[in-house]
Amino acid sequence: MKKIVCSIQLLAVACGLSAAAAFAAPPAKATFAGGCFWCMEPPFEALAGVISVTSGYTGGKKDKPTYQEVSAGGTGHAEAVQILYDPAVISYQQLLDIYWHNIDPTAVDRQFCDSGDQYRSAIFYHDAVQERLAKASRAKLEQEKPFREPVVTEITPAATFYPAEEYHQDYYKKNPLRYKYYRTGCGRDKRLKQLWGDKAGH
Repeated sequence: MKKIVCSIQLLAVACGLSAAAAFAAPPAKATFAGGCFWCMEPPFEALAGVISVTSGYTGGKKDKPTYQEVSAGGTGHAEAVQILYDPAVISYQQLLDIYWHNIDPTAVDRQFCDSGDQYRSAIFYHDAVQERLAKASRAKLEQEKPFREPVVTEITPAATFYPAEEYHQDYYKKNPLRYKYYRTGCGRDKRLKQLWGDKAGH
């Protein structure tokens, strides 16, 4: 066993990596739906340990759906973000906490001004550990929530994730004025403040 460990360390050094990097956990994946994916990118991209956030479509029945098809309804897909993160820096529980405070978990097939099942809130878990943690976080939220309405956010197995068209990626950076106008006009921040108070995401 010692020889194998040494060999890995030597290979890491040969490739320009530290010995610690050779044993680093691979990036993990988290997938969340919370209405318009433009608005779900910023809170996660700001976190240390998050490697990338991709907007896309998941949870439906159509292969390779387009934005026009998903936004029209009927494909079963939800607008979602898929997060690649370093579990040694940020935990799945921390991502869940950020997720809850950036959505309205009381809305059925809707988020803020956007209606339809394509805008439903959902946690798409990638393994049994994520399923357990997601369900535990929802149960805790039900006990401690600062609002009266029931929590209706789905917790469901991850399905094929289709990245959205390039112009949707980092929309808030590419079109800051349009993004701000949409977010304000949709009443997202106002509703988040009503639900979460000082803990509201933005």
